[in-house]
Amino acid sequence: MANIYLDIDGVLLANDYNAANHVQEFLRLVTSQYPTYWLTTHSKGDATTAVERLRLVFEPKTMKLIEGILPTNRETAKTEAIDFSQPFLWFDDDLFSDEAVELTKHGVLGNWIGVDLAKDPDQLAKFINSFPTPWEASSKLITAIN
Repeated sequence: MANIYLDIDGVLLANDYNAANHVQEFLRLVTSQYPTYWLTTHSKGDATTAVERLRLVFEPKTMKLIEGILPTNRETAKTEAIDFSQPFLWFDDDLFSDEAVELTKHGVLGNWIGVDLAKDPDQLAKFINSFPTPWEASSKLITAIN
């Protein structure tokens, strides 16, 4: 079973005041089938800030899904909170160079799933209909390197 790591801004939120299209269906999928963790600046060891930030935007039904997402703990880079001993997918709109280096070092750069809601507002629906797996992402990376 793969762990799912989620960012908030640019992934679950299209902007400060609007939820991403298809976010409830996306959250229902990931939280029901995978251990799901926050990997966001809004949650460092405690999910309270993330949950309260989202409570301003989401309806109670979606908040029940959000409240079940587990916190992660890190100092600086988000990759510090990833359990590299487990398969994972990380949905985020931005990847810093030091995080890319760390993912590459572990051979899992392809497990970072870049979300660009400005370019494709329905991107979460595409993930629902064709959910990526860490094994496919990793094998694509290995193929690209060879």
